[in-house]
Amino acid sequence: SSTEVLVLFGKNEEYKAKILGTDPQTDIAVLKVDKAKNLKPITLGDSSKVRIGEFVLAIGNPFGVGRTVTMGIISATGRGELGITGYDDFIQTDAAINPGNSGGALVSPDGRLVGINTAILSRSAGNVGIGFAVPVNMARNVMDQIVKQGKVVRGFMGVNIQDLTPAIRSAFRLSQDQGALISGVEEGGPADSAGLERGDVVLSLNGQPVQDSRDLRFKIASLRPGSTARLQVLREGQRREINVQLGERPESEADSPVSPEEPESSSSALGIQVQDLTQEIRQQLQLEPGTQGALVAAVQPGSPAAEAGLTRGDVIQEVNRKPVRRVQELRQALSSAGKDQPVLLLINRLGSTTYVAIER
Repeated sequence: SSTEVLVLFGKNEEYKAKILGTDPQTDIAVLKVDKAKNLKPITLGDSSKVRIGEFVLAIGNPFGVGRTVTMGIISATGRGELGITGYDDFIQTDAAINPGNSGGALVSPDGRLVGINTAILSRSAGNVGIGFAVPVNMARNVMDQIVKQGKVVRGFMGVNIQDLTPAIRSAFRLSQDQGALISGVEEGGPADSAGLERGDVVLSLNGQPVQDSRDLRFKIASLRPGSTARLQVLREGQRREINVQLGERPESEADSPVSPEEPESSSSALGIQVQDLTQEIRQQLQLEPGTQGALVAAVQPGSPAAEAGLTRGDVIQEVNRKPVRRVQELRQALSSAGKDQPVLLLINRLGSTTYVAIER
């Protein structure tokens, strides 16, 4: 949100910079400095080739003390699910990174840029040897798009996806452990138009295997809107090919959950209290007017439902792939479900659907 940016070079030379564009999803911004002279650009490396154990140098201005270089090794690559950016795919290093290092270079011993320092994991706000850098390949893609078109555009399918956990695999009777499960399809979106369905498992994209939901999300985002994604999916035990013409990913908007009223219904064996949906509750939870299902109004701590991640405000819409419209149908479906198999629920959480498998 800065309105003015100053860039300080080695000999205390200060210049104003123009912000060409930003990408909050990767925490990258591109600046342009017009008046500076005799600048030598750093050589860009290839972050896909960095290996765990290789030495790296982290450059920055920690705590404002001045230019600083620290040394460490590559601790890990492909670090995700940290909640730092929208597309977590970090290089992890134990080179000392402290507040003030963000935006600094992570370079190989031969001086090639392999990452851009962005965050640390610490309880003390200081370095404990767990630092993260945006891979240079990702930064370069963002930079190229911003320079050429002023913004970053990403492919979009219009689906909710999730990983194949052991419980989910058992509930779906799947043998493979790789792939991404489609738990929701946006009506009228690219996936819907192509014929993808909730419950499909995406096995590959354009001939490349899909490891998990994060891998699929990154692969789709790397493709241009308007391009075609060739998917191999597994549906009801049968493999099929589906081509999806991608749209442009919209900017996400965060929704705040609204707590439902206390229920007047008994607890189930899963450790939940449920009640029928009313129009008022649908409005509170920002659900479509015709949404049907059983509302989870309370979850008992330590219960099977709590262990599986079910939360208050979820709406159960399917039990073992069969729709339920109200509490009575939910109870009937649960009572008829096998006791030795996980119960597979489709839940609607603030308008997005996802599968939850509950071990009993």
